[in-house]
Amino acid sequence: QVQLVESGGGLVQAGGSLRLSCAASGRTLRDYFMGWFRQAPGKEREFVAVLSWNVGSTYHADSVKGRFTISRDSAKSTVYLQMNSLKPEDTAVYYCAASAYGSSRDASRYDHWGQGTQVTVSS
Repeated sequence: QVQLVESGGGLVQAGGSLRLSCAASGRTLRDYFMGWFRQAPGKEREFVAVLSWNVGSTYHADSVKGRFTISRDSAKSTVYLQMNSLKPEDTAVYYCAASAYGSSRDASRYDHWGQGTQVTVSS
């Protein structure tokens, strides 16, 4: 079992930055792929980024490429999402997730989820 706890959300003005953290505990992360998703009211859960914990390879959704960066700190068992140049349309609850299947943009492939952290970007 993997337990995930997100933090770092908040209110920021358009053009600003936030860094989200996802602290993981439990099962070793080397067998997992770690993803960030987001969900706004009335919309489907949207893929943001994913990394392979073991090798550190990453993939980012087109909507956030050049603005968001997923990374890891192995010593802290923590995954980060650095968000720069934030836009009002980035407003959502952001979730950290872990998948034992592999790297995927499909939320259904992830079997562990955090509780989410709210990100609100004002115009």
